[in-house]
Amino acid sequence: MRTHLEDYIYSLYKSIDITNPAELDISLIAKEIGVEIVYKENAFRFDNEIVLVRGTKREEWIQFGHEVCHYLRHSGNQLNMNPLFMRLQEWQAESFMYHFCIPSFMLHELDLPSDRNIAIWEIQKSFNVSREFAELRLEKFMQQKESRIVFSRAIGF
Repeated sequence: MRTHLEDYIYSLYKSIDITNPAELDISLIAKEIGVEIVYKENAFRFDNEIVLVRGTKREEWIQFGHEVCHYLRHSGNQLNMNPLFMRLQEWQAESFMYHFCIPSFMLHELDLPSDRNIAIWEIQKSFNVSREFAELRLEKFMQQKESRIVFSRAIGF
């Protein structure tokens, strides 16, 4: 049982034939979804451009994940938006970013060790993200797994 967001990310990657972490590439994905990557002082999305701030590959990958959400799932200009709606979009983009950069369907395929630190390192290495990002994504992933187990027991499956 996957969430709507997990289904969306899975379908997106499947539609562009990306099935494993080694294929997660900004240039390839940008081309496939029809956006141009531009580098400036602040990260944002404008029309068919995703503007990133130059940084490490890891930093750019995370920025890209956030901005792809705005490109694919949001419309309107945040400068003219109700602040509460803007906060909602930013929250959605943050959640999307974790699932986009480290997709659940790919995490399920990893043979993660039971040692938490080694598991974090494996995620960090496989998905080219920072330790902090990998740690938070693993935490969210494990919480979701636990929730599914509790839910299944509660309804008798």
